[in-house]
Amino acid sequence: MPTPPSAEVPAPAATDVAEIDRNLNRMAHLANHSREHGRLRELAGIPLERSAVVLLRQIADSEPLRPGELANLLAVEASHITRQVQRLQEAGYVTRVPDPHDRRAQRIRLTAAGEEAVVRIREVKCHSMRMALEGWSPQELRRLAAFVDRMVDDLLAYAIEPDDGRGPLVPHSTP
Repeated sequence: MPTPPSAEVPAPAATDVAEIDRNLNRMAHLANHSREHGRLRELAGIPLERSAVVLLRQIADSEPLRPGELANLLAVEASHITRQVQRLQEAGYVTRVPDPHDRRAQRIRLTAAGEEAVVRIREVKCHSMRMALEGWSPQELRRLAAFVDRMVDDLLAYAIEPDDGRGPLVPHSTP
């Protein structure tokens, strides 16, 4: 049975959490909208579909990983990663390197062209965000960054599956 919240820290109001969820969904829709991706692709000069951009950015943010590890991180089927990696490799954005711990396995690493593509994508995304948030003070931006970091860390920690195979952690309701 979960420990009840401390009397000093009240549980978030259901309406606040619902509003956060609603706005996160709006942000996800904006980030994944085809028109937004088309604009990003045009400004960055990167002729890749959305899922390939997501994969490139994930590879850039991690050490070279096996395709299965990438699939787990992105919560997609391994076959999807395999197809995307093949396309990215043919386009010169990624390469396969031997796994240092198992020479039979391969890891996916960005090429110089892949690194440059990620830099351009990030520059365009950051420029767009700076323009959208230009009315925010530096203090407000620091606070937002801290809150977003904390929220993502907390959401990731909550979503991690235990090693006992019981599935994702789900709060138990008290009778």
